[in-house]
Amino acid sequence: VRYVVEWYANEKDARAQAPLLGILATPVSPELLPPTAAGEIAQKTEDKVGPYELHDFYLYHFLRRGASKEKIRRLAYETFPDYARETLDKWLDVFFVRFRTQQFKRSCLPDGPKVGSVNLSPRGDWRMPSDLAVLI
Repeated sequence: VRYVVEWYANEKDARAQAPLLGILATPVSPELLPPTAAGEIAQKTEDKVGPYELHDFYLYHFLRRGASKEKIRRLAYETFPDYARETLDKWLDVFFVRFRTQQFKRSCLPDGPKVGSVNLSPRGDWRMPSDLAVLI
């Protein structure tokens, strides 16, 4: 979505360019903490889960392709040469820990539509115990 909005702002609508690019420049935040005294966002999601491009990459290859952690690691090394391997490893470990430990949140989701061919609804395609032990 981010790339489509950026393309639209730059190519299609000059009047909307400044507001759209401003929105894209704002870090994603759950806004659970109030802003700092300087008005800065105090809690940024990417500080916890890693860069979204890595998170999306890991999620796609894990769910859609059924890739193992080691295969995802090798693919990430090839796909993201600008990142240090230690950085890729760190965020891959964070991804798997968070994926397993956050299952309880998916277990209490209300019913909703299935969009696409894969979803994480416990009442749909994804079956995973919410009290899964994390071993990494």
